[in-house]
Amino acid sequence: MAEAAVDSPMEVVQAAADEAMSDEAGLGCLVSLPGELLEYILCSGPLAATDILRVASTCRRLRELCQSSGKVWKEQFRVRWPSLMNHYSPTDYVNWLEEYKVRQKSGVEARRIVASFSKRFFSEHVPCNGFSDIETLEGPEIFFEDELVCILNMEGRKALTWKYYAKKILYYLRQQKILNNLKAFLQHSDDYESYLEGAVFIDQYCNPLAGITLKDTQAQFDSIVELVRKALRGLNSRHPSLTFKAGRSSMVRELDLQGQVLEAMNYVLYDQLKFKGNRMDYYNALNLYMHQVLTRRTGIPISMSLVYMTIARQLGVPLEPVNFPSHFLLRWCQTTDRANLDIFDYIYIDAFGKGRQLTVKECEYLIGQHVTPALYGVVNVKKVLQRMVGNLLSLGKREGVDQSYQLLRDSLDLYLAMYPDQVQLLLLQARLYFHLGIWPEKSFCLVLKVLDILQHIQTLDPGQHGAVGYLVQHTLEHIERKKEEVGVEVKLRSHEKHRDVCYSIGLIMKHKRYGYNCVIYGWDPTCMMGHEWIRNMNVHSLPHGHHQPFYNVLVEDGSCRYAAQENLEYNVEPQEISHPDVGRYFSEFTGTHYIPNAELELRYPEDLESVYETVQNIYNGAKKETTE
Repeated sequence: MAEAAVDSPMEVVQAAADEAMSDEAGLGCLVSLPGELLEYILCSGPLAATDILRVASTCRRLRELCQSSGKVWKEQFRVRWPSLMNHYSPTDYVNWLEEYKVRQKSGVEARRIVASFSKRFFSEHVPCNGFSDIETLEGPEIFFEDELVCILNMEGRKALTWKYYAKKILYYLRQQKILNNLKAFLQHSDDYESYLEGAVFIDQYCNPLAGITLKDTQAQFDSIVELVRKALRGLNSRHPSLTFKAGRSSMVRELDLQGQVLEAMNYVLYDQLKFKGNRMDYYNALNLYMHQVLTRRTGIPISMSLVYMTIARQLGVPLEPVNFPSHFLLRWCQTTDRANLDIFDYIYIDAFGKGRQLTVKECEYLIGQHVTPALYGVVNVKKVLQRMVGNLLSLGKREGVDQSYQLLRDSLDLYLAMYPDQVQLLLLQARLYFHLGIWPEKSFCLVLKVLDILQHIQTLDPGQHGAVGYLVQHTLEHIERKKEEVGVEVKLRSHEKHRDVCYSIGLIMKHKRYGYNCVIYGWDPTCMMGHEWIRNMNVHSLPHGHHQPFYNVLVEDGSCRYAAQENLEYNVEPQEISHPDVGRYFSEFTGTHYIPNAELELRYPEDLESVYETVQNIYNGAKKETTE
C-alpha cells in the first residue's frame, strides 16, 4: 500500500488559504483550528517572511496570529539571525516584524558598503575616513556587525574579497567600541582596582574578532579558584576562604591562613595546571593577552602576576602589584599594623618563577641591580596597563618591514588613549601613517589627520620643530603627487616588452632557494626596485641579474616579497596561501590557483586566460599521466 504524501506546513496553510479565496467554508475550516496549532504550523517548516505576509493577508484570524510582536515573527527573526537573540531580554516588548525589517535593511546596506571597498581602496590601505559611511549608518550597529559576521562565515573558498573587507570593517567597529569603553574605564578613581577588567580591554582591542568577554574570562578564573579551594580543603577543611561567595569582596586576616591559600595556589597553578613563565618565547605578544595566557598557561612576569593576584584576591589574600624594573612582582604584607610600613614589611612574590617568595635582597639579585625603595611601591590599574601596553609597543616596533604594523598601530592607540600628550609617540604615529601610505584616493582626510597630530606636537613641545617640519613638508609633497597621479596602470601580456614574463597572477609558486609557497599578485618585466635594494638583496649575483621579470608574491608566512623569475617554479601540489591580504587581490581559490578580483583583473586583463592554460598543462596534464 502506497504511503500518503505528507504536505509541508506551508503547503497546508497555502492550500487552505487558496481554498478559502473561493470557498468560505474552507476559510472557516482553517480558522476553526486551535490557535496553538495554527501558530505551530506557522512557526514550523521552511516558511519565509514573504509567506507569512501572504498568510496574514488572508483573513483576520491569521492576521491576528501573525501580529508583529507575536511568536510567528519572533520565530522568523530567530531562524534567520539566531545569534542576535542573545541581545533581547525575555521580558522586553519587541516588535519582531519591525526588527526583521530593520535587520534586513542593515544587511543590504552592509553588503553595499563591503562591495564598494575593493573598488575604493584596492590600491592602498583603508584610510581613517574610509569608515565614514559606516559611522553614519541608521539602525542598530549590532545588526550591521551581525551581517559582517555572516559574510565572514560564508562557506567555501569563494567571496574572499568580501570576507577581506568585511573583516577590516568589523575590526574597526569593534575597536572603536572597545576604545570608548577603555576611556570610560580609565575615568574611574585610583582606588578602583579591577586589574582584570583593564587587562581584558587590552586583549579585546588587540584581538577584536576573537569574541573575548570579561564574563568568559572571569569564568575561567572561577574554575581555577574552585580547583584551589579543593586543594585548600585538603590543607584545612575549615578554612574561611572555602565559604567565600563569588563576586563578593572578602579578606582573610590571619597570615598563616593566607599562607595556606598561597600554598594551595602554587600547587594548582604550577604543579596541577602546569602554568609557567614563557622563557623560550618571551618576546611574543600572546604572552600579554589574558585569554591566551589562560589557554596556553604561560606568560611573562606582568601577565602571570595578574593571574596570580586575581586568584589570590578572590580567595581573600590582598596581594598588590609592584612595578619592579625588568621583572613585575607582587607583594604580600607580613604585618597587620598598616601604619609606618616599609619595604621590609613585605614578602615579594614572583609569579613568573612559580610563586617563589622573595626578600628585598633577593629581589635585587633577581634583576642584578640595587633599586630605590620607591620601586617597591604598589601601583594602580592605569600604571599596570601602561606597562602592559608599553611591552606591546616594544614588540610592535620589532615587527618586520613586510608586516602591516598592526600591533604597533594598536598599541599606539591604546597608549595614547591613556596618555594623549606623549610627544614622542605622537611623532611615531605620524611617521607610521606616512610610512604605511594610508592615503585615500579622492580626499585627504588622513593627510589632515597627520597635520593635526603634527600641530598638536608643536604645541606640546616646540623643540620638535625640526621633526615636525620634515613630516609636514613630506605630507604636503604627497598631496601634490596624488594630484598628478593618472589612472590605473594596465599590463598586457601581449605587449612586446612583456614577452619574457612566464608566470601569471593567481598561480601558486614555490621559491627554488628558500622553499616557501606563495601566490603571484603582480609582476614587472624587469626589477623596479631602487639601486640600494638591488645591492642589499644581491640581485647582481643572479645569472640574469635585475634584467628579468620580477613578481610580487604573498608568502605563506604572512610576508610580501619581490621574487626574481629564475627563483620561482610551479608548485606541483598547490595549496591555499594563509596570508591576510589574499582577499585584497583574489576572489576565489579553485584548488589549483586563485582567481583575481575585478580590481586586480583590470590591471592584468590578459593573465586569467594564461592561468587557465597553465593549469590545464601543469595540473590537469599531470593528473592525466597519473591516471594512465
